[in-house]
Amino acid sequence: MNQIIHIIDFEGSPNTGVLEWGMVSIQGENILEAKTRLCGTDKPINAFESQQHGITKEIVIECPNFENDFDLFAKLRRSGPLCAHNASVEDRLLKNTWSYTRQSPDFSNPQENELLTSWGPWLDTLPIYRRLYPNLDSYQLNALIRLFGLGEKLNDLARIYCPKERIRYHCALYDSLASALLLQRLFALEELSDLTLFQLFTLSASSASVYNQRRQQELF
Repeated sequence: MNQIIHIIDFEGSPNTGVLEWGMVSIQGENILEAKTRLCGTDKPINAFESQQHGITKEIVIECPNFENDFDLFAKLRRSGPLCAHNASVEDRLLKNTWSYTRQSPDFSNPQENELLTSWGPWLDTLPIYRRLYPNLDSYQLNALIRLFGLGEKLNDLARIYCPKERIRYHCALYDSLASALLLQRLFALEELSDLTLFQLFTLSASSASVYNQRRQQELF
């Protein structure tokens, strides 16, 4: 898989906006870049949310708001598809901040040479794993990492790339690295050695109708 893919994760909610983002750019089995930062907010952060992601108003009070990062995310979208685990969450938070991005390629149909101003289509490791492994007990990020024996590698990468106080699930870069490892694991499987980007988009489809439509496109 030669296409650069950007795996992102946001901590926050529609109420607070994005409080932390993490981004990992991969090309095949290589990590090209990994970044993260905390983001300020003008909204209150309730105790339940803070307990989940460990971010309080005091921690982010001097951090620039997420709105300052449009150029970064627009450049990512133009250079490769965005990917997340349960991508509808990240898509919604991006759209809540910026309804549209700059004109960018439709990586799901590159032969059409169409330019889009949407943040998608997305690659999504949640439906990908649901379709490839339909009988698992859980498709949560931590469950998949544990099941496929990726925990040690994840923690090794986290010690290199993550802030030392943010090495756990529900920390944006840690979760981005976890999703990246799930994607890269597929690239290394012999039975998926001919996996194409179009097939990844097909497996990422959020509904059965879109999935079946893409499968028909692949056949013809």
